Amino acid sequence: MELTFLGTGGAWGLPEIACGCRICKKMRELGEKRNRTALLLRGEKTVLIDCGPDIRDQIARNAIERPDAVFITHEHGDHFIGMDDLFAFKRNVPRDTFTPIPVYLTEKSWEIIRLRFGYLEQMGVITPRLIDTGRWFEAGGLEAMAFKTDHGKTAAGSVGFLFRFEVSRGATKRIVYTSDFVDIPQIPEEAVSPDILVIQSFWLNEPVENRPSHMSLQRALRFIELFSPKMTYITHIGDADMVAGDPWNTCLKKYQPKDPLGTPSGDLPYPIPCCQTDWEKTLERVLSDRRLTFKAAVAFDDLKVRI
Repeated sequence: MELTFLGTGGAWGLPEIACGCRICKKMRELGEKRNRTALLLRGEKTVLIDCGPDIRDQIARNAIERPDAVFITHEHGDHFIGMDDLFAFKRNVPRDTFTPIPVYLTEKSWEIIRLRFGYLEQMGVITPRLIDTGRWFEAGGLEAMAFKTDHGKTAAGSVGFLFRFEVSRGATKRIVYTSDFVDIPQIPEEAVSPDILVIQSFWLNEPVENRPSHMSLQRALRFIELFSPKMTYITHIGDADMVAGDPWNTCLKKYQPKDPLGTPSGDLPYPIPCCQTDWEKTLERVLSDRRLTFKAAVAFDDLKVRI
């Protein structure tokens, strides 16, 4: 099984258009970018997790053939608005040979997504499969279970997913994807100690006011300890941290930190990461300074991980 990070950025991608903040400026200088977050699991079958506005290019870059299943974590546009591109898989095969792609999501998510993409069901492109949290089901060659996540009032259907699959006779692997969240009401027992945890880090520092209900690395450290994975990947990275001395800190998207993440000795706060290398160095330093023993890495677009 191979896990591909199709995109690792927030809702507007990075660097953002019309933005000259130090994060976006540094990324442009380095030629770096982060598409909207989506994942791919590819083994004997192909499973797509979220389907945002960049999905066409993500599919093309990674030579993805028709997915056997699609999972949607919640009803925000950066996680489903590219679903119309699934129509291409029906348009480009002989007539009467296509079977609808099953799309797994909660009823509350489908209530919103159906308003925009209900016609895909009517035209036989997709088949919605409504799921309940806390129950295992089979899809795309995997066993999966959704668990409730809190991503604010505008994402009532928000869930994370636990995936389980066999790698050899009698041996299984587990992957947990939290997607966007500010809290998890209850971590399922089955999701503890997975082989891989994929967790959001929209900010480095937890903000004074967490309006979009996202996760910061500062708070994610606690959730990583609770999940206790063998390996963690940080994704869904944004540019909303305030960089010291940046005149763009007055922008609406920039958030005042509540209590900036710093070393245990009380030294100055860690500098805000502005690029992939910065994020890698910061994560390494944070783990070392706190003597945290878990393994973690910062994901980047098109990163492939063999499981």
